[in-house]
Amino acid sequence: MTRPARPAWRVRGGLLDPGRAALIMGVVNVTPDSFSDGGRFFSPARAAAQGRRLREEGAHIIDVGGASTRPGAEEVAEAEELRRVAEVVRELAAEGALVSIDTSRPRVAEACLEAGAAAVNDVTALAADGMARVCAEAGAGVVLMHMQGDPRTMQIRPRYGEVVTEVRDFLRSAAAAAEEAGVDRRAIAIDPGIGFGKTLSHNLELLAGLGSLAADGRPVAVGVSRKSFLGRITGRPVEDRDTASAAAAALAVRNGASVIRTHNAAAAVDAAAVAYAMVEASG
Repeated sequence: MTRPARPAWRVRGGLLDPGRAALIMGVVNVTPDSFSDGGRFFSPARAAAQGRRLREEGAHIIDVGGASTRPGAEEVAEAEELRRVAEVVRELAAEGALVSIDTSRPRVAEACLEAGAAAVNDVTALAADGMARVCAEAGAGVVLMHMQGDPRTMQIRPRYGEVVTEVRDFLRSAAAAAEEAGVDRRAIAIDPGIGFGKTLSHNLELLAGLGSLAADGRPVAVGVSRKSFLGRITGRPVEDRDTASAAAAALAVRNGASVIRTHNAAAAVDAAAVAYAMVEASG
């Protein structure tokens, strides 16, 4: 049987190959207000411990963030964001972990790359002046995400003509701009931004249409873990959505995702493996 092609992702320090399933990106929110785990890891020691736990569960890369991007989130001062994440990034990287920094600020990204981060996960797709340059000069991997609006406003009546086409076109444009700024093409992963300025219907259409994004030959990163659209489908609270998250992750891998961003790495590893087995079985 023919193995489906899943592009490798070049990050600082090496090439990450999705292999027979998908790359797992474990989430560590060093925040008091993230929608899923806000406050649980709001200290460097607890955050680093959670990063280690996610690695033990099978995460290939640990995504550390210090500013919540949940719907309605208020902006965090740059100095405070950096204070929250720098020590965590440094500690995990020193232990050999591949770390991505979840930020849209060039100064935070630069400091964390200097501390050992391998990638930058930016919900604004490197929109800030200087962000693409910082990533290019460091040789960092990048995740370019689509978001309609900003965290404070994005869920106020989001609208699209054709959501898959519009998201795909935005990500193509963002990737071209990143390359023009010097980012290695192989370092660019794209993320449709499930839940970021999207209704339930938009999210489902995007998950079903991931093949359209994957067709461009870039790694597609998907974050569905514990998100509110799963709560709308299942009726379950955020702390009880890991089963639904694994189901959505499996569908994402089945439809072409190369990277799954998750709070529960063990469940995502298994979901991705089952999904890939189904892809192989279907030829």
